[in-house]
Amino acid sequence: MGKVFSIAAVALLAAGVWAGDQRPIQSGQTAPAASQVRATAAASRPRLPDAQLEALIRAKFAKSKISADKFTVRVQGGVATIDGKTNVIQHKGTATRMAKTAGAVAVNNHVQISDAAKQKAAGNLEEGRRRVQIVRGDPRSQPRQQAAPPTVQTPAQKTNQ
Repeated sequence: MGKVFSIAAVALLAAGVWAGDQRPIQSGQTAPAASQVRATAAASRPRLPDAQLEALIRAKFAKSKISADKFTVRVQGGVATIDGKTNVIQHKGTATRMAKTAGAVAVNNHVQISDAAKQKAAGNLEEGRRRVQIVRGDPRSQPRQQAAPPTVQTPAQKTNQ
């Protein structure tokens, strides 16, 4: 039993799941859920100092397409605060995701979206609604006018003319 426990502990340590207060899985028990494993791994990950985290977030921004927006980042107590303006709505969410993946505990996103970007998104949304409003079975446009079938003349009719 002791050898099995040691092997399991080494495997869990290698996977980054093991924490000192956890007990090994006994026979008849189920393995922890993936969300529990992620939470444990995130909790056991050492937190970066604020200055280092801020530099890492800025580096991520510089490598991406949102670098053109020139967002400002401040980190205090592991919480990142992002300020700035953008003309692309998606850049606001991207900035939040990048800060979290860099290691921020939480993100306060104060990025402002321009009125032109909001109007463009509203127009795209309205266009999408119009496409969806066509009910199955309803004609999409006026039905085509049936053309008269071409008349075929027999050789006897051609000679009579």
